[in-house]
Amino acid sequence: MSGRDESLFNSPVTYDDVSLTTTANVYFDGKCISHSFTLADGTRKSAGVIFPGTYTFTTGAPEVMDVQAGSCTVAGQTYTAGTQFSVEGDSSFEIEVTELLDYVCHYG
Repeated sequence: MSGRDESLFNSPVTYDDVSLTTTANVYFDGKCISHSFTLADGTRKSAGVIFPGTYTFTTGAPEVMDVQAGSCTVAGQTYTAGTQFSVEGDSSFEIEVTELLDYVCHYG
C-alpha cells in the first residue's frame, strides 16, 4: 500500500474463529475508521485507525483500547504501542491522537 510506513506497525495480532463485519464504522469525516468482529465465544471487538486530531467519543459498554502503533493522549496520560487504557461504560472521553493510531478495542 502506498503511503503506509511499515515501521509504524508491530507484529500482527491474530484471532482464531472470527466473524467480521465488513461494513466499516466511519466517524469524524473518515478520520476514525474501524471494523467490528466477534470471536467464537461471543466476545465483541473492533480494530481500526484514528488519524491525528482531537476527538470526543461516547461509550455504551466499558472499553479497553490496546494501542498497536502510534501515539495518543487520554486524560493527560500518553499511550504508545504496547500500552492500553480503559474507558468506563456510558461515558465519554477525549482523545488527542498525535501520530496515526492503530488500535484494537475490547468491549466489556
